[in-house]
Amino acid sequence: MAFNEKEIYSPILKRWHPMATGVAVATLHACYGNELKQFVSGISELTPDAIQVLIAADKMEKDLVKMAVEDAVDSEDGGKAIIQEMTPYEAESVIGNLVKLWIRTRVDRLKEWVDRNLQQEVWNPRANKERFAPSAVEVLRIMDETLEAFFLLPIPMHPVLLPDLMSGLDKCLQNYILKAKSGCGSRNTFIPTLPALTRCTTASKFGVFKKKDKYLTVQRRKPQVEALDGDNFIGIPHLCVRINTLHHIRKELEVLEKRTITHLRNTGSTLVDDIVNGLGKKFEFSSGACVEGIQQLCQTTAYKVIFHDLSHVLWDGLYVGEVSSSRIEPFLQELEQNLESISATVHERVGTRLITDIMKASFDGFLLVLLAGGPSRAFTLQDSAMIDEDFKFLMDLFWSNGDGLPADLIDKLSTPVKVVLPLFHTDTGSLIEELKNGTLNSYGVSAKSRLPLPPTSGQWNPKEPNTILRVLCYRNDEQATKFLKRTYNLPKKL
Repeated sequence: MAFNEKEIYSPILKRWHPMATGVAVATLHACYGNELKQFVSGISELTPDAIQVLIAADKMEKDLVKMAVEDAVDSEDGGKAIIQEMTPYEAESVIGNLVKLWIRTRVDRLKEWVDRNLQQEVWNPRANKERFAPSAVEVLRIMDETLEAFFLLPIPMHPVLLPDLMSGLDKCLQNYILKAKSGCGSRNTFIPTLPALTRCTTASKFGVFKKKDKYLTVQRRKPQVEALDGDNFIGIPHLCVRINTLHHIRKELEVLEKRTITHLRNTGSTLVDDIVNGLGKKFEFSSGACVEGIQQLCQTTAYKVIFHDLSHVLWDGLYVGEVSSSRIEPFLQELEQNLESISATVHERVGTRLITDIMKASFDGFLLVLLAGGPSRAFTLQDSAMIDEDFKFLMDLFWSNGDGLPADLIDKLSTPVKVVLPLFHTDTGSLIEELKNGTLNSYGVSAKSRLPLPPTSGQWNPKEPNTILRVLCYRNDEQATKFLKRTYNLPKKL
């Protein structure tokens, strides 16, 4: 109609008006503008028909403006007056707002889906061959379908609006990941509270650790373990499934990003390269949450195995009473069974990390038994050789004749234990002197009159006064006991 107006009628009407074409297209623009307003007000959701109408309106508006400008090229104001009368349709803005509404709707649906389905997820290792949560497969499928549907929309601004969609999907997936690891506890959940320092009863070498007494000392430690059991912690197989799930999500995110780049390139937009260059950051929240979640879950699993599931053979069994009759074999046997079960459940790509964390936890547990095991334990100088041998057995379990963890990794992570073990070979007099010197170095001359009790840092070190003090607390000889009584007035029992 506008072209007919320009070609047929305007040349005649110019006899009476110098900008007949401009007036005509401005009138047409206003008429169609009124119709378009009514149409837009009736749109409740994005449909292909609505997009086609808006794209056609945008194209028509550009043609009308061009005709008006060409018609007024010789006028005094260059056609500004006519153009100002043509209120913009803003069709692109309307399309953009509709697409944003489309994005919000789908992101909100996904968020609701995540909240609803995670409540029903049982984290069953037998749910599928890969041993990850079916809900993760589903949430990734929904994300993939949403991205595909987005690129099927007949709109010209995919690259511009893609960041909004990916940001929304990223936050939904991050929410899934955070919920997947919530309630699982942490490393500190399972580390037992350190008992107060005591000194040994020197008569113990003459029979204080009879069977009856040994039973009683173990029983006194039981309430702590029973309290843990009562908290109904998540089982190891379920924790492994959560680890597998986060690993699967992290791996699939890379696939999803590559597929999105392919979709983006197929749009033919000139902005593709700019968007692609920043695409590596588009799933930054969920990718980061996966890394952090795997780290937390591996550590939680490791410390749960050592300090909760195996507490009866480590914290409540190892070296309780006579060292020679309560050595590390029972702990190693049960630990090996747990390692085999975990290795069969967790994905091999994260298995090494988890086994490494279990090794670190077992080394921590071994040191805690030696330095904070409570009054049910006492060590003589002669026991040090058995302690060294037991720790070697523990390291060998993880080396597994070369089939386990790398020897250099074991050597590195065992260093905190290996540097402390020589203290158990050191005679009591030398330990007392080292404690005095270390305390004086820490507190200065004010400590000469009375040695202050070194605080517990938890960072065991052969030069640290608290570490040396703890070795003395568990040293089963009269010299150590008298020194601890005289210097710190430590009790023999809790």
